[in-house]
Amino acid sequence: MPMQTLILTDDLFLRHDPGPGHPERPERLAAIIEDLDGTPIPGTVRRRPRPATDAEILRVHEAGYLAALLDLQGQVAQLDADTVVSEDSIAAARLAAGAAIGAVEEVWQQEAATAFALVRPPGHHAEADRAMGFCLLDNVAIAAEAARALGAERVAIVDWDVHHGNGTQHAFEARRDVLYMSVHQFPFYPGTGAASEVGVGSGAGFTVNAPLPPGQGDADYGLVFRELFVPIASRFQPDIVIVSAGFDPHRSDPLAEMDVTERGFAAMCSAVKGLADQACAGKLVLVLEGGYDLEALRASVRACLEVLTGAQADFPAGASARTEAVLRQCREIHSRTWRL
Repeated sequence: MPMQTLILTDDLFLRHDPGPGHPERPERLAAIIEDLDGTPIPGTVRRRPRPATDAEILRVHEAGYLAALLDLQGQVAQLDADTVVSEDSIAAARLAAGAAIGAVEEVWQQEAATAFALVRPPGHHAEADRAMGFCLLDNVAIAAEAARALGAERVAIVDWDVHHGNGTQHAFEARRDVLYMSVHQFPFYPGTGAASEVGVGSGAGFTVNAPLPPGQGDADYGLVFRELFVPIASRFQPDIVIVSAGFDPHRSDPLAEMDVTERGFAAMCSAVKGLADQACAGKLVLVLEGGYDLEALRASVRACLEVLTGAQADFPAGASARTEAVLRQCREIHSRTWRL
């Protein structure tokens, strides 16, 4: 029997409740699951994840921060202006990190062809020592460290959430074994992610930021992937590819100002799948980040799952002059490291 695409999710994720009016609400994941229950995607299989262990979390987060989180179990608390925990949030965050790890494990061990961890809370803003921007634990960073522990010498992270993944960048910016690439609206929350941020010390060149102005759409993202991300990652030759899959660049998203459609997300997924097929025998994991319009989120996740199970998608032509200018800057910055 051919390997299938694994979906890892759990009802516990629905019990993380930041409160009335909060955009990162349980209905986000409920809308995805309701859609998949109503019209299953052939070639997928769904399982429940396990929680991440303390040791797995501590590869990324500081012990004092983890202890502070664990002290909040069963409580309601506001951690910053945007980040709220309810009674089950800490357990949900530990399980979300475990789902990302489990996705990596199953793909690495060739028990699944690809995997999508449908989780909440999201993770890419969480710093080593603090929660931030709806995020408690950096699920993708924890998963990348799990991949390294399994034997992956090089891990590529692609972050297409509309917000820059400051936590993930900071986790790996001084290293050469993890390539972090982010395309995001800029300037925008959280304020990081300028093209000039390329990593520090020996990690210089292994952080790649494509900061796009508002209003950019499918063709613009296509230029970023075709002219920057795929060439760099192909030279890096990762042993596994992990995606911070945020769907808030969608044109309908209430928190952002981009113009991506379901076709664009499918094409991004197809691009990273092609990269994984070429570089690492198809080892590809997606982990849910943002996306706050329920219909756009449901449809975009489905579009990506259809690509993971065999559909093809491509980008339209017609990138804007503003995106072309950003790409010229990015390619100039990274040309020496990656021979662009």
